[in-house]
Amino acid sequence: MDAALRGIHTVVIDPGHGGQDPGCHGKHSKEKEVTLAIGLKLGKFIEKHFPDIKVIYTRTTDVFIELDERAAIANRNNADLFICIHANAGPSKAFGAETYVLGLHKTEAQREIAERENSAIEFEANSDEKYEKLSADAIIARQLQLSVFLNHSIEFAARIQDEFVSLGRANRGVRQAGFLVLYKTTMPSVLIETGFLTNVEEENFLRDTANQTKMAGSIFTAFEKYKMYYESADQSTTFESSAPPDYGMNEEALELDENRDKIVFRVQIATTSDLLSLNDPRFLGMPVWKYEGNGLHKYTVGLYDNVEEAKELKAEMRRKGFENAFVVAFQGEQRINIEKAINLTKK
Repeated sequence: MDAALRGIHTVVIDPGHGGQDPGCHGKHSKEKEVTLAIGLKLGKFIEKHFPDIKVIYTRTTDVFIELDERAAIANRNNADLFICIHANAGPSKAFGAETYVLGLHKTEAQREIAERENSAIEFEANSDEKYEKLSADAIIARQLQLSVFLNHSIEFAARIQDEFVSLGRANRGVRQAGFLVLYKTTMPSVLIETGFLTNVEEENFLRDTANQTKMAGSIFTAFEKYKMYYESADQSTTFESSAPPDYGMNEEALELDENRDKIVFRVQIATTSDLLSLNDPRFLGMPVWKYEGNGLHKYTVGLYDNVEEAKELKAEMRRKGFENAFVVAFQGEQRINIEKAINLTKK
């Protein structure tokens, strides 16, 4: 079964910073202290209400854990969810909580947050050798490779933010940025910025034990709701939908001798390491065509003999939530360079 839908059995909680790496700080508290307190409380909630779920902490004391080791702990234990907890820094009037998934930052502020949290590698030996520079291309490639997990990360992140709003916290939304610890995990993963320690009111809120329990409780409630969503997909064996929409040519047309080497364009919407059913609920009842490459299963919709129609479908797929959809070209069953395909169709 696809690892993304096997049920939640193992959760890794990662309290940010620790040891010689204090993270950001306010007048009276350090990020490493706040994150550890909330992380331990969150773990206790999960252990109490779901005793069958294995909870693993990247740290339970004030010690420094390297960023790649935090991710490795989750990967080694085949975790089903990775929850990274942090606190924010910024102008003294900045306030609110936000939850991140892996992606390209859209604002300068988001870039600065990622750089600040990634700066923990300054405390590591040989960090230049261990960590590749997170270019836009590297992040996009990783998003495509882990597209199924990314969708689940966003689902969980949205539930966290909803619960923070219910608690009365200001909602800064679900955002994307290039966090190294998220880049290296291979399961649904989020990084939570619980609030700004550089804001006096927020620091006082976050350093209060009762409020730390409330924050952990909000994350737990989000986890509980996400677990129900996540595992209901695991139990789905049928999917009712209206007749599939017309996404271009009929696949059977390519079986005709005169069309076997025809250049066609498709829209790739997902890439997984584990095989998915073409009737998987996440494909929304659409007709899906699968191919394989580099040991991965790749799923596409649409079949066109011109790239413009494929681009229109790509835009539609992104509106449906497949944010990383892109156009691919084939000649027969062989995938070819998109520019080459476009040039050949113009001849």
